[in-house]
Amino acid sequence: MTIDKKPLQRRQFLKFALAAAAITPLAGSLASCAAGGGSDTPAAQETGAVSADNPFGVPANSAVDAVIFNGGYGIDYVEFAAKQMQTLHEGVTVKVSPSTQIAQELQPRFVAGDPPDVVNNSGGNQIDFNGLVSQGALTDLGELVDAPSLDDPARKVRDTLLPGIVDVGSYDGKFLSLNYAYSAYGVWYSQKLFESKGWQYPKTWDEMIALCKKIKAAGIAPWTYQGKYPEYINDPLLSMAAKTGGPALVQAVDNLEPNAWKAPGLLGAAEAFAELAGKGYIMSGSEALSHTEAQAAWSQGKAAFIPCGSWLESEQKGVAPAGFDMVMGAVPALTASDKQPVAAVQAASSESFLVPSKAKNQAGGKEYLRMLFSKASATEFAKANSTLPAVAGATDGLTLSSGLGSVRDAVVAAGDNTFTYRFRTWYAPLAKAVDDATGELVNKRISPADWSTRIQKAADALAKDATVTKYTR
Repeated sequence: MTIDKKPLQRRQFLKFALAAAAITPLAGSLASCAAGGGSDTPAAQETGAVSADNPFGVPANSAVDAVIFNGGYGIDYVEFAAKQMQTLHEGVTVKVSPSTQIAQELQPRFVAGDPPDVVNNSGGNQIDFNGLVSQGALTDLGELVDAPSLDDPARKVRDTLLPGIVDVGSYDGKFLSLNYAYSAYGVWYSQKLFESKGWQYPKTWDEMIALCKKIKAAGIAPWTYQGKYPEYINDPLLSMAAKTGGPALVQAVDNLEPNAWKAPGLLGAAEAFAELAGKGYIMSGSEALSHTEAQAAWSQGKAAFIPCGSWLESEQKGVAPAGFDMVMGAVPALTASDKQPVAAVQAASSESFLVPSKAKNQAGGKEYLRMLFSKASATEFAKANSTLPAVAGATDGLTLSSGLGSVRDAVVAAGDNTFTYRFRTWYAPLAKAVDDATGELVNKRISPADWSTRIQKAADALAKDATVTKYTR
């Protein structure tokens, strides 16, 4: 993925974190040496007595070494989990070490065979996950997700997680990465504005186009987007396609299948966004705006809709006026025969937690993660960061802001009908090709057919390139 020396924006930060979970084939120097020689041999483990309260056999009076990325989410929630563990396991200590340089600080420890017991591998300086996997440097966390949850021993940890968490952390039959933050993607608007105008959020694309006509007549641009980063407007386009074509379309795209990008669902979605642009429903000048500029214009009421992930509310603190009441809606349906319901949403997890195979206290590392993925810890995370954690029900009973509340409601309404594309984190060149083509599409420089052809050509080139590691789902 290319950053081009720009400041690290929130969307790029999440892309780094998602890449860690999705086995991104980065070509950094860490790939060949992140784990060091012989790291596929697990460290000798001291274990304690296994019990209902100690399912992994954490040794008595042992220590857990946790290195945590100290980014936008801070470390309060991980320290909360550390206190939980120390209370439940008297004599056990948890050392939480914050870091913003995960790769620089931990690569030497992996090479030396002395990694921490838990690693929050996130941020722009994370260790290349593909290198860790190829070197056998990670512990299979299947035992963790199949263990009794802290809150309800009758339920496994995996049963307390939101949809897709286990899938995105699995690789060749092993579960290697457990993600903590949960992001949903949709179309944002001001509830206050809509209520004052008597507008209803549209459920179908025909309703969207009809509403955009009214919005434009009211002197407001219907849409804007983060023009310098066209991946933002890719999200609703690709979400619409996924609803039309269902899981089979998403799988075909990610598996680089022939003519996947020529599927009716994708072509129809491209035609829908070409219509949006063709009718003048995208704010003039949006193409030149950064994410902060576009979001500021939207917060100022210059545009009614903006596409973004669930971090938007947090980014707009101090920018959006009081009472703006931003909320996120699911992408409208394109056809009456869509294979997924209108409520389906694109959602993905980030903030990857790992237990190294050479960790001295693997049992302690797993138990610490069981504490971290408890409802109490997840609730602390939600309160501090206005972000959904991966634990279902963690926001129940909380007084939520309008944005976080709408995201929670969207995820609940979607239920099992959540989806995510993996090609963006698996194949950076294809992601760039899609971004570039969509930028051209919504600025009326190429047709939907040209959009489809350009992207399919890039996908075919990747599929034929024997030097590129391929992944399937």
